[in-house]
Amino acid sequence: MPSQRALLPRSAPAASGMSSRSIAALLDRLEARSVECHSLMVVRHGHIVAEGWWAPYSAERPHLLYSLTKSFTSIAVGLAIADGLLSLDDRVVEVLPDHVPAGISEQGRRLTVHHLLSMTAGHRTDSLAEAWRREPGDLVKGFLRVPFFAAEGTRHVYDNATTFVLARMVERVTGRGLPELLDERLFTPMGVDHAEWDRVASGAAFGFHGLHLTTEAVAAFGELLLRGGLWGDRRLVPREWVELATRRHIDTLPSEDGSGDADYLRGYGYQFWMSRHGYHGDGSFGQQCVVVPSHDLVVAVTGGHTQAQAMLDAIWECLLPGVDHAASTRDDEILADRLRRLSLAPVRGSAAPQHYSAAPQRCSAAPQRSVKARLDASAGDSALPDGTTVIVDPVDGGWLLRFGAFLDVEAGHGQWRESSPLGRPVVAAGAWQGDTFVADLHVITTPHRVRLVLDADTETAMATWHTTPLTNPSLAMHLRSPLMTRPDVA
Repeated sequence: MPSQRALLPRSAPAASGMSSRSIAALLDRLEARSVECHSLMVVRHGHIVAEGWWAPYSAERPHLLYSLTKSFTSIAVGLAIADGLLSLDDRVVEVLPDHVPAGISEQGRRLTVHHLLSMTAGHRTDSLAEAWRREPGDLVKGFLRVPFFAAEGTRHVYDNATTFVLARMVERVTGRGLPELLDERLFTPMGVDHAEWDRVASGAAFGFHGLHLTTEAVAAFGELLLRGGLWGDRRLVPREWVELATRRHIDTLPSEDGSGDADYLRGYGYQFWMSRHGYHGDGSFGQQCVVVPSHDLVVAVTGGHTQAQAMLDAIWECLLPGVDHAASTRDDEILADRLRRLSLAPVRGSAAPQHYSAAPQRCSAAPQRSVKARLDASAGDSALPDGTTVIVDPVDGGWLLRFGAFLDVEAGHGQWRESSPLGRPVVAAGAWQGDTFVADLHVITTPHRVRLVLDADTETAMATWHTTPLTNPSLAMHLRSPLMTRPDVA
């Protein structure tokens, strides 16, 4: 991988008034609660005071942000407004007249940029799936056709399609694609040269999902917001827009059963969540950019879990008490060493099967040779089609995993091995556990991994997602770059 350009300066926790013990306590909490993190970065007074990646994830690798992407789209909207090309009162039907369905309701005609940003269009639930079903070739038109439940501006419902429509409005008035606009106005001036975007089948960026950035780029984005849109001495985003986007515009409601997480019931801004302390951008499976102005603090995390509130709780309860309570230099050194050694454990086991019925002789350790199986996709979270042929071929230091005729993945034994069979990297490690071969395949630029389990005796295998991608369960699709799919994010 190419070396990564530093976006923010570094300092020891003590030098920035941060307790390294509080950061260690945060790590302890995440470990105790089995919150799978892929990276963590803590920024205090503009300096990175702690950073770590759980191997095989690493600093230079972009990571899929899921809905944290929405917060970047909000900034694009702010830039278009600052340029005089768009306003909060502009209506969808006026900016995108060619996407207006016949027989559109009066409420559909009244929807404005403000309603989209605050997710107060009036739909009962997330309209994405229904909009796609109604208009497979035009999600904007489908969005305007979905029936409304409440008057616009009165009720918040998390609605992915609103951000898709915003992205198309920005592109229409600026004449630039969303990725190109943000590259020119945000990423390039900040020194971010590795933004990657997944796209819908038409080639357009999702807008509500699909941006891949390194952890440091996410942290730098949080720092840009904390500084009111200033990057060094250069203003990239109007202060007025940062302040407007990151304040509460509408209450957020509990689920119909009355449940809800504390930091998701504090209100919603313009594609930002309000928090008990400050605000945050949030993406599925643990992608978060947390900004705490009162403590001059930014925390950026990526992960592969479904415990977003647990992460925020850990930040408030473990990290915040350490602000302005610096520990010793020795504590800083202990923390730095721990952060360097973070790792997700490779599958444990031996390099060869113990014995299985297909072996020529039953012995304590069968010789290394190819094992073939048929994939059982009866599990609902299967990453491969039913009946796929799976072959485990031994190679020096690991295996070559063959999935049908279309996909070969390298896996190491006791160490991670990387390959890019279809364009996007996958990092894998495996081992034999008796007569069963087990491997973890990390789609390393995403939160997701596949667990392969092959039974040599029965010659059957299963390949299931640890966390199933919201866009599509096909492993092959997620190994292609850029990801092109219909906008069916749940």
